[in-house]
Order: sequence, then C-alpha cells, then structure tokens
Amino acid sequence: MSSYLDMELLRFTTAGSVDDGKSTLIGRLLFDSKSIFEDQMDQVKKTSQKRGLDHTELALLTDGLRDEREQGITIDVAYRYFATPKRKFIIADTPGHIQYTRNMVTGASTANLAVILVDARNGVMEQTCRHSIIASLLQIPHVVVCVNKMDLVDYSEEAFDKVVEEYEAFAAKLDVKDIRFVPISALHGDNVVNRSKNMDWYEGPTLLNTLETIHIGSDENHIDCRFPVQTVIRPHSDEFHDYRGYAGRIAGGVYKPGDEVTVLPSGFQSKIKEITTFDGALEEAFAPMSVTLTLEDDIDVSRGDMIVRTNNQPDMEQDVEFMMCWLHNEPPRPRAKYIVRQTTNEARAMIKDIQYKMDINTLHRIEDDKSIEMNDIARVKIRTTKPLLTDPYRRNRHTGSLILIDEATNDTVAAGMII
Repeated sequence: MSSYLDMELLRFTTAGSVDDGKSTLIGRLLFDSKSIFEDQMDQVKKTSQKRGLDHTELALLTDGLRDEREQGITIDVAYRYFATPKRKFIIADTPGHIQYTRNMVTGASTANLAVILVDARNGVMEQTCRHSIIASLLQIPHVVVCVNKMDLVDYSEEAFDKVVEEYEAFAAKLDVKDIRFVPISALHGDNVVNRSKNMDWYEGPTLLNTLETIHIGSDENHIDCRFPVQTVIRPHSDEFHDYRGYAGRIAGGVYKPGDEVTVLPSGFQSKIKEITTFDGALEEAFAPMSVTLTLEDDIDVSRGDMIVRTNNQPDMEQDVEFMMCWLHNEPPRPRAKYIVRQTTNEARAMIKDIQYKMDINTLHRIEDDKSIEMNDIARVKIRTTKPLLTDPYRRNRHTGSLILIDEATNDTVAAGMII
C-alpha cells in the first residue's frame, strides 16, 4: 500500500476548442489505462445506445453530471483522478470558451503540465493560442500538444508536420520551456495509451507514456529556501513542556539541520535544530514536503512568517505588481479594500493602479481601456498594510502567487502572478 502513497503525482490540465475531442481524449485515457469501473462502462454503453450511436461514446465518462450530459454541455473545472503503476494523476478539465478564462486559470494554477488539443484539420486556432498564453502566463513547465483527429486526415505525416510548424511559430513568442507533440486519434485510441499501427512514421512516445515519464522533480525551485509557517506547535503536556515546532509546507529550497536561517519579517537569526515529520526526523527536506522545523534559539515566530536561508532572502515589499485574473462578476471598486493572501500570510490591500489589460488571444496590451470585467487579465499595482515576502512568480509559483478577497462578502475576487 505504501508504494501507492509514495508514487509521484502529476497534475495536468487539458485545454482545447469546443469540439477538439477533449472529453473523448480523457475518456480514452481512463478507459485504455483501465481506470474505469465496469458499472461506469455499462452506463456509458447504455447512454450511447439510447442516443442511437454505433460506438461507445467515451466522452460521456467525463461529462460527469447526468443532467449536464443530457443538455450536452460541460461546466466549471472538473478534477479527475486516475493512476497507473508508474504515477498518480489529477486532471483539471477546464472548459474552452473565452468566458471561462478564470476557470482555466484556477484549474491550471497548480499543474505540472498542460495538454493542448489541436484538430489536425483546422490547425492552430485562436483558442489554441489563448490556452497556450494562459499556460505560459501560469508558468506551466511542460506543454504536450496533441494533434487529434489524425484518422480524419488519413493519418498523414504532412498534416501533423504542418500543425507542428504552425504551433512552433506561434510558441516562439511564449515563455514555455518544454513543448512536445503527439499525433493521436482519441476516438480510435491511436497513440493515447496504445501505440498506433496507423502511424508507423511517428517514433515518439504515446501520450500516456509521456505523462508517466516526463521529469517533474526539478520543476520545483530547489535553490531559494522558503518555508512559510502555517502553525506553531506547542504541546501542553509536561513531557514536551519546552517544545516549539513550526509546521508548514516547504515552498522552495532544501533544508538541513544546522542550516543558518533568518525568520522574516522580524529578521531574527537562528539555526535549524531538527526537521521532523509524522514518521520521525529527517536529514534533509525540500519542496513540496510538509514538515515541522525546530530552531536552536527561542525566538518569536508566528503564522505568516517565513523561515529562509540567511544569505538568500525574498523581496519584502508593500507595493506589489502582478498580473491579475479578475474572477468576480462585479468589477473592482475604486479605492476598495481587499484582503490579500500570499503563502500563509494575510494583509489588507488596495488596488493603486491598473497599468494595462492584456488581450488574451494575441498578448497585445490594451492601454486605453482599463475597465476590468470578469475573466480579464491585467497588470496591476497594489499597496498592502504590511510587507509581503515574495519572489517573482517565474522563480517560484508558491511565493509568487496571491489572491484577493472581498472583505465584505469573503468572495475570492482575483488571482495574481507577481512580476
């Protein structure tokens, strides 16, 4: 059992235009990797027959809710879990339309990888560009472009090469480190889990093989040590009378007992005495592990503080600039106060300036119109009541992201990537 718990987890997000076959692809992944239960399969067969289809519609596996299926629409972000002997997976399946930009930002914010579907007949569309821009903005380290519906272009290598060329030309403008291309037919299962007999010209791995083997261990920042304190552990028993542990999840770097550390924002210095987890003491710990640290000196540390290496510190700023995706149906109110949450830290903040809005299809800046609506992405400046401990988002996705919460309603109104 423990081997299952220890398996590496890959989170990926899927994106594609409305009829690019995203639901069929996810259905095919779940079905061919044997992650589906018999009764689910029977249900799907019955529904397919009811609709008069001559094949089992795998897309029904992922179109989840019964009434949603019957209306034929897909909504919000659906998270799906499956596992193979090599890895565990979480799929954040997000709708493709422009009015769902915020759903895509939410679903993709923690992803290691984005699967972007392109119809082999249509090539790179506006939506392909938009999804790739969001993946680049969210600094998703790996992108796999699945050129789907190869069966409708007679499995032609030329058709595949043409899409690869188009996409590479567009992606040159983006900040994506690793892009791979797989020609597939989700409907017939070519190159999804099983290798395709119809495309012997393609020598690369199948989609599932790529998902199972792509190296994600080094996607975390192991250079800058960042430990946001979530809670202080002070047992009330006599046995542990003097114990003070600081629990949290490492957001960057590698920690070892004996390391010289500084607690921010106070600036007090100490050394790490011990690093423990539920299973005992550790010789070293790194992102994204959850651990408890104890320090050699008794200094005042509370939730929201950050324990960092003395010679490598984050920015401490009260004026923060970030790319913001507005999540709420009401626009930001001028001079309104918001709660800002960043790692385990919380402060109050005010939006000082909206510098420009971004055209999410072309990456162009819109400088003359600064009215923010739901799903808009804009570059903004806020002023906070106390300094935030931040890194640029492209260096560290944990310390470089924040959310804004409306004080009156407690709604999360915006998510941001610090520049």
